[in-house]
Amino acid sequence: MLNFTPVRNKEITITELAAGLTRNDLRQLTNEMVDTMLNLIRDCTDEDVVFVPYDPDAHDMYAAVAEDVNLAWTSGHLVVHVTASAEENAFLAAELARGVAYHGRSRSEIPWQTVTTIAQCRARLEESRRMRLATLDVWPDQPYLDNFYQRTDTSSKINALTYFVVGLSHDDSHLAQIAEVVRQARRAREGGADG
Repeated sequence: MLNFTPVRNKEITITELAAGLTRNDLRQLTNEMVDTMLNLIRDCTDEDVVFVPYDPDAHDMYAAVAEDVNLAWTSGHLVVHVTASAEENAFLAAELARGVAYHGRSRSEIPWQTVTTIAQCRARLEESRRMRLATLDVWPDQPYLDNFYQRTDTSSKINALTYFVVGLSHDDSHLAQIAEVVRQARRAREGGADG
Protein backbone atom coordinates (compact mmCIF):
# COMPACT_ATOMS: atom_id res chain seq x y z
CA MET A 1 0.00 0.00 0.00
CA LEU A 2 1.05 3.58 -0.44
CA ASN A 3 2.68 5.26 2.53
CA PHE A 4 0.76 8.50 3.07
CA THR A 5 2.83 9.59 6.09
CA PRO A 6 5.18 11.86 4.07
CA VAL A 7 2.12 13.60 2.60
CA ARG A 8 0.52 14.06 6.02
CA ASN A 9 3.84 15.35 7.38
CA LYS A 10 3.98 17.79 4.44
CA GLU A 11 7.30 16.35 3.26
CA ILE A 12 5.86 15.68 -0.22
CA THR A 13 2.59 16.48 -1.97
CA ILE A 14 0.01 13.88 -2.83
CA THR A 15 0.68 14.75 -6.48
CA GLU A 16 4.33 13.78 -5.98
CA LEU A 17 3.25 10.53 -4.31
CA ALA A 18 0.92 9.71 -7.23
CA ALA A 19 3.40 10.67 -9.95
CA GLY A 20 4.34 7.74 -12.15
CA LEU A 21 1.54 5.45 -10.99
CA THR A 22 -0.33 3.55 -13.68
CA ARG A 23 -3.90 2.34 -13.88
CA ASN A 24 -2.60 -1.13 -13.03
CA ASP A 25 -0.97 0.33 -9.93
CA LEU A 26 -4.30 1.92 -8.98
CA ARG A 27 -6.02 -1.45 -9.43
CA GLN A 28 -3.48 -3.16 -7.18
CA LEU A 29 -3.67 -0.38 -4.57
CA THR A 30 -7.47 -0.55 -4.57
CA ASN A 31 -7.41 -4.31 -4.04
CA GLU A 32 -4.86 -3.96 -1.24
CA MET A 33 -6.94 -1.28 0.49
CA VAL A 34 -10.22 -3.17 0.29
CA ASP A 35 -8.48 -6.37 1.41
CA THR A 36 -7.00 -4.47 4.37
CA MET A 37 -10.42 -3.21 5.44
CA LEU A 38 -11.97 -6.66 5.02
CA ASN A 39 -9.15 -8.08 7.13
CA LEU A 40 -9.80 -5.50 9.88
CA ILE A 41 -13.44 -6.63 10.19
CA ARG A 42 -12.88 -10.34 9.48
CA ASP A 43 -13.80 -11.54 12.99
CA CYS A 44 -16.64 -9.10 13.58
CA THR A 45 -20.19 -10.14 14.38
CA ASP A 46 -23.44 -8.35 13.65
CA GLU A 47 -23.34 -7.05 17.21
CA ASP A 48 -19.92 -5.50 16.53
CA VAL A 49 -21.20 -3.69 13.42
CA VAL A 50 -23.72 -1.64 15.42
CA PHE A 51 -21.58 -1.22 18.53
CA VAL A 52 -21.23 2.48 19.40
CA PRO A 53 -17.63 3.09 20.45
CA TYR A 54 -16.26 5.55 22.95
CA ASP A 55 -14.82 8.37 20.83
CA PRO A 56 -14.29 11.65 22.68
CA ASP A 57 -12.84 13.19 19.50
CA ALA A 58 -15.88 12.42 17.34
CA HIS A 59 -16.68 15.44 15.19
CA ASP A 60 -18.18 15.40 11.72
CA MET A 61 -18.38 18.94 10.38
CA TYR A 62 -20.22 17.62 7.30
CA ALA A 63 -22.96 15.79 9.22
CA ALA A 64 -26.36 16.18 7.59
CA VAL A 65 -28.12 16.84 10.90
CA ALA A 66 -26.86 18.67 14.00
CA GLU A 67 -27.33 15.72 16.37
CA ASP A 68 -24.86 13.66 14.29
CA VAL A 69 -21.97 16.18 14.50
CA ASN A 70 -20.41 14.59 17.61
CA LEU A 71 -21.71 11.07 16.99
CA ALA A 72 -19.22 8.22 17.43
CA TRP A 73 -19.20 6.11 14.27
CA THR A 74 -19.99 2.40 14.27
CA SER A 75 -18.14 -0.03 12.01
CA GLY A 76 -21.11 0.01 9.66
CA HIS A 77 -21.02 3.80 9.51
CA LEU A 78 -17.29 3.77 8.77
CA VAL A 79 -17.65 1.23 5.95
CA VAL A 80 -20.41 3.28 4.34
CA HIS A 81 -18.40 6.49 4.67
CA VAL A 82 -15.06 5.26 3.35
CA THR A 83 -16.59 3.44 0.41
CA ALA A 84 -18.71 6.42 -0.64
CA SER A 85 -15.71 8.76 -0.46
CA ALA A 86 -13.37 6.49 -2.42
CA GLU A 87 -16.02 5.84 -5.06
CA GLU A 88 -16.62 9.57 -5.46
CA ASN A 89 -12.91 10.14 -6.05
CA ALA A 90 -12.71 7.22 -8.48
CA PHE A 91 -15.66 8.46 -10.56
CA LEU A 92 -14.34 12.02 -10.68
CA ALA A 93 -10.87 10.75 -11.57
CA ALA A 94 -12.38 8.86 -14.50
CA GLU A 95 -14.00 12.05 -15.74
CA LEU A 96 -10.73 13.96 -15.52
CA ALA A 97 -8.95 11.10 -17.30
CA ARG A 98 -11.49 11.38 -20.12
CA GLY A 99 -10.79 15.10 -20.51
CA VAL A 100 -14.00 16.27 -18.82
CA ALA A 101 -13.65 19.42 -16.72
CA TYR A 102 -14.54 19.08 -13.05
CA HIS A 103 -18.21 19.97 -12.67
CA GLY A 104 -19.04 19.20 -9.07
CA ARG A 105 -19.27 16.33 -6.65
CA SER A 106 -20.35 12.82 -7.57
CA ARG A 107 -21.27 11.36 -4.19
CA SER A 108 -23.71 8.60 -3.38
CA GLU A 109 -23.78 7.31 0.19
CA ILE A 110 -26.32 4.83 1.48
CA PRO A 111 -27.79 5.62 4.91
CA TRP A 112 -25.34 4.22 7.44
CA GLN A 113 -28.20 3.31 9.76
CA THR A 114 -29.26 0.59 7.30
CA VAL A 115 -25.95 -1.28 7.61
CA THR A 116 -26.42 -3.50 10.64
CA THR A 117 -24.75 -6.81 9.75
CA ILE A 118 -21.24 -7.95 9.01
CA ALA A 119 -22.50 -9.48 5.77
CA GLN A 120 -23.68 -6.03 4.67
CA CYS A 121 -20.27 -4.53 5.52
CA ARG A 122 -18.45 -7.17 3.51
CA ALA A 123 -20.87 -6.82 0.60
CA ARG A 124 -20.52 -3.03 0.62
CA LEU A 125 -16.71 -3.29 0.53
CA GLU A 126 -16.80 -5.82 -2.33
CA GLU A 127 -19.33 -3.70 -4.23
CA SER A 128 -17.09 -0.68 -3.74
CA ARG A 129 -14.07 -2.63 -4.98
CA ARG A 130 -15.99 -3.61 -8.12
CA MET A 131 -17.18 -0.05 -8.74
CA ARG A 132 -13.76 1.54 -8.17
CA LEU A 133 -12.01 -0.96 -10.43
CA ALA A 134 -14.70 -0.45 -13.09
CA THR A 135 -13.98 3.29 -13.18
CA LEU A 136 -10.41 2.53 -14.19
CA ASP A 137 -11.69 0.60 -17.20
CA VAL A 138 -13.38 3.74 -18.57
CA TRP A 139 -10.12 5.68 -18.67
CA PRO A 140 -8.95 6.18 -22.26
CA ASP A 141 -5.77 4.43 -23.37
CA GLN A 142 -4.08 7.84 -23.26
CA PRO A 143 -5.69 9.58 -20.27
CA TYR A 144 -5.78 13.36 -20.17
CA LEU A 145 -3.30 13.71 -17.33
CA ASP A 146 -2.94 17.40 -18.15
CA ASN A 147 -6.61 17.94 -17.20
CA PHE A 148 -6.45 19.41 -13.71
CA TYR A 149 -8.86 20.33 -10.97
CA GLN A 150 -7.97 22.98 -8.40
CA ARG A 151 -10.36 23.33 -5.46
CA THR A 152 -9.15 26.78 -4.38
CA ASP A 153 -6.71 29.38 -5.66
CA THR A 154 -4.15 28.24 -3.08
CA SER A 155 -4.64 24.46 -3.33
CA SER A 156 -2.62 22.19 -5.58
CA LYS A 157 -3.83 21.26 -9.03
CA ILE A 158 -4.62 17.58 -9.26
CA ASN A 159 -5.13 15.28 -12.22
CA ALA A 160 -6.93 11.94 -12.56
CA LEU A 161 -4.12 9.92 -10.96
CA THR A 162 -3.93 12.20 -7.95
CA TYR A 163 -7.71 12.40 -7.60
CA PHE A 164 -7.94 8.60 -7.42
CA VAL A 165 -5.08 8.46 -4.90
CA VAL A 166 -6.84 11.06 -2.72
CA GLY A 167 -9.62 8.47 -2.31
CA LEU A 168 -7.10 5.87 -1.19
CA SER A 169 -5.59 8.40 1.20
CA HIS A 170 -9.00 9.00 2.72
CA ASP A 171 -9.46 5.23 3.15
CA ASP A 172 -6.04 5.05 4.78
CA SER A 173 -6.89 7.88 7.18
CA HIS A 174 -9.75 5.78 8.62
CA LEU A 175 -7.90 2.46 9.02
CA ALA A 176 -6.80 3.11 12.60
CA GLN A 177 -10.31 4.29 13.48
CA ILE A 178 -11.83 1.10 12.06
CA ALA A 179 -9.30 -1.00 13.99
CA GLU A 180 -10.10 0.87 17.22
CA VAL A 181 -13.87 0.48 16.83
CA VAL A 182 -13.40 -3.24 16.13
CA ARG A 183 -11.15 -3.54 19.20
CA GLN A 184 -13.69 -1.83 21.45
CA ALA A 185 -16.57 -3.88 20.06
CA ARG A 186 -14.71 -7.16 20.56
CA ARG A 187 -13.74 -6.16 24.09
CA ALA A 188 -17.35 -5.27 24.93
CA ARG A 189 -18.61 -8.53 23.40
CA GLU A 190 -16.11 -10.52 25.45
CA GLY A 191 -17.25 -8.78 28.62
CA GLY A 192 -14.22 -6.58 29.17
CA ALA A 193 -14.28 -2.94 30.12
CA ASP A 194 -13.43 -0.46 27.40
CA GLY A 195 -10.02 1.14 27.30
